[in-house]
Amino acid sequence: MPEGVELVPREEILRESEILEITRAAADLGICHVKLTGGEPLVRRCCRNLIKEMKQIPGIGTVTLTTNGILLGENLAHLKESGIDGINISLDTVDPDLYRKITGGGDVSVVLEAVRRSVEAGIRTKINAVSLTEENEELLKIAEDDPVDVRFIEIMPIGYGRQFPQVDNRRILEAVRRKHPDIEEDLSVHGCGPAVYYRIPGFKGAVGFISAIHGKFCGSCNRVRLTSMGYLKTCLCYEDGTDLRRIVRDEELTEARRQEMLREAMKEAILRKPAAHCFDDPEDITERHLMASIGG
Repeated sequence: MPEGVELVPREEILRESEILEITRAAADLGICHVKLTGGEPLVRRCCRNLIKEMKQIPGIGTVTLTTNGILLGENLAHLKESGIDGINISLDTVDPDLYRKITGGGDVSVVLEAVRRSVEAGIRTKINAVSLTEENEELLKIAEDDPVDVRFIEIMPIGYGRQFPQVDNRRILEAVRRKHPDIEEDLSVHGCGPAVYYRIPGFKGAVGFISAIHGKFCGSCNRVRLTSMGYLKTCLCYEDGTDLRRIVRDEELTEARRQEMLREAMKEAILRKPAAHCFDDPEDITERHLMASIGG
């Protein structure tokens, strides 16, 4: 975790039952794919039970997880049993020293072992790597050796992201193409997100690019984000959103009425979803929280 993360009282965090109640309302609106992210979702003891319960909600098609991988190894068997549909592992480098510097003391070997075990368990596994440099051959080696999609994500100017220079994913693709001139676009379906994929002959996995800055995909954005404190966000760029926690904690409402109000609030928020972000004009960005606080 970055230094200076604002801690909040536990009672302000959504309970498992409240998350499930909101998920049921989302499913009624036609939302069928759920991704648990953070922060780090595996620090919640209810995480694996939450996945199992979500999978049983009518209308929910897939439940996936994004994790830093540190606690993944010890939770893999339970996640497999819960029916997890896929795991994304955040890994910006395989260099031990640089990894320690980025994470504040983490051990990259623990994460690489978790990647290996996730693949062996038959779980669809992807790597999420923030684009830090144009040269990423060591990360690409993972896609060469194992059926793992390695995706490069352009850093967004939110929180700590404001302090780092932008690395254009197009330049990373150019660097990959110089070493692998036979790379070709992969049009097969890899999930429900905005990544653009490529295949390198002989590689077991694919290479993906999520380019919020230099490949703006706002026109096809299909995502909303629920924070740990029950705030529904429709765009990472703006602080705008809807407080769903006040609805699920209103003890004067019947369950049926809460579900109705949740659907109404979520629908209204989604219909007001901004047409596009303004990352190219940082002065107009209104989101001031760290990515770790809003689900990044």
